[in-house]
Amino acid sequence: MAELYNAAAPKKAANLSVNSDLLRKTRELNINLSATLERALKEELSKREAAQWVEENRAAIQSYNDFVEQHGCFGDEFREF
Repeated sequence: MAELYNAAAPKKAANLSVNSDLLRKTRELNINLSATLERALKEELSKREAAQWVEENRAAIQSYNDFVEQHGCFGDEFREF
């Protein structure tokens, strides 16, 4: 499976806006904003790429499901459960 992103790429500063109360409370708890944002972005990127893969392969998935419905799965005759 291909890497989701280059984890070794250099860091880049970014300006963003955050709810002031949320920011205050996270700072009070010494939450690392950069690490937390990177985790959240990685999670979102993973979800979106998975959804994109499903969409791009929808026809092939449907063809396979139709084939299995019509012919069964390989090895069904050897199942013991």
